Amino acid sequence: MTVTKATAGPRLGIRANLGQFSLLVGVNALVGGMVGQERTVVPLLGSQVFQLRALTVALTFILAFGVVKAVSNFVAGALSDRFGRKPVLVIGWMIGVPVPLLLIWAPSWGWVIAANVLLGINQGLTWSMTVVMKIDLAGPARRGLAMGLNEAAGYGAVGLTALATGYIAAQAGLRPAPFFLGLAYAGVGLGVSTLFVRETRGLAQAEGVRQMTPQHAGDLSTRDVLVRTSFYERALSAACQAGMVNNLNDGMAWGLFPIFFARAGLSVAAIGTLAAIYPMVWGVGQLGTGALSDRVGRKWLIVTGMWLQAGAIVFIGLAAGFFPWAVGAILLGIGTAMVYPTLLAVIGDVAHPEWRASAVGVYRLWRDSGFAIGALLTGITADLFGLVDAILIVAAITALSGVLVAVRMYETRPYATRAALQEASGQ
Repeated sequence: MTVTKATAGPRLGIRANLGQFSLLVGVNALVGGMVGQERTVVPLLGSQVFQLRALTVALTFILAFGVVKAVSNFVAGALSDRFGRKPVLVIGWMIGVPVPLLLIWAPSWGWVIAANVLLGINQGLTWSMTVVMKIDLAGPARRGLAMGLNEAAGYGAVGLTALATGYIAAQAGLRPAPFFLGLAYAGVGLGVSTLFVRETRGLAQAEGVRQMTPQHAGDLSTRDVLVRTSFYERALSAACQAGMVNNLNDGMAWGLFPIFFARAGLSVAAIGTLAAIYPMVWGVGQLGTGALSDRVGRKWLIVTGMWLQAGAIVFIGLAAGFFPWAVGAILLGIGTAMVYPTLLAVIGDVAHPEWRASAVGVYRLWRDSGFAIGALLTGITADLFGLVDAILIVAAITALSGVLVAVRMYETRPYATRAALQEASGQ
């Protein structure tokens, strides 16, 4: 007589799901590359090709991107909790395919804005799903490491692509050659996501059965999750405001820094290098900071990172010359690396698996609205008072955000530790 051994539920952990986890790291590198194709070239298109003089107008492409991406993040989280992660990922890639074509053919600035509307949807759907799917796969014990790997791949690709497009533009012009990279990223991303990525929602459901955290409250409506994550729950709401401010200063770096450097007389290649240093350091740094947050905790890594960002932005605004600006970009990248994966880990720590994807969507709604707020704030301020004043105001807001995290957020890592112990003991 053959005895059949009872099968356990799905296994969580990076090692247990290494193939799919690694595949999703690669997918998110392609997602990041879609943004990287714009970091150097599009601000210069606005000033040099379309002759936009008002910085408020020149930054409308970031405003459009930020608003649409923020809303898409929220929608992606809710849809993935209802219908699954993979369909949302594939649809996001389908919407991203026309983006480089619109940038290549754009006869007016309105076409660039339209391309960024599509790019915002693409990023909201695809990046949200790579985050949620890695959280599903990794389980609670290595959530910080998982987010570090995800964001390192994405922002490393942003930096490398910004560097590559800067050198391509210096040799072949601002269009069309730099955007051929985007066409390749979109095609490969769509193909890989359709053919090889597997659904992970079942892993989250299995984890939810085993994990009863203080944040478990049965079935929550989308509105309930929105209110709880945005305002009611202290750690989640503190993470939302910090994420928003982080992307506010990133939007400033994306839109204003290339123009700031160009007005100082730097070449396109030099601007491309500076535009690449910050996200590359940010990307590589997250390989260490995500895992570090699993060991030392989340809160003070976030606070210190926000304050380091603020100091780096002040340094860039007051310095002059390629090498001082490069030092400032490195410091800004380190500070952002301390913050970015750690904030996502906070959401994963506190939100119960039953509504975690929706909470990630709410967090990313607030975080990426920072692009839009940053574009408006820095554009208007720069037009009224000058580029340096706009940069310094963003630095002050970033420092204040760190203070708010220090006051409002509690340490969330014990939730992950407790859940990991429960999982290991079979509870």
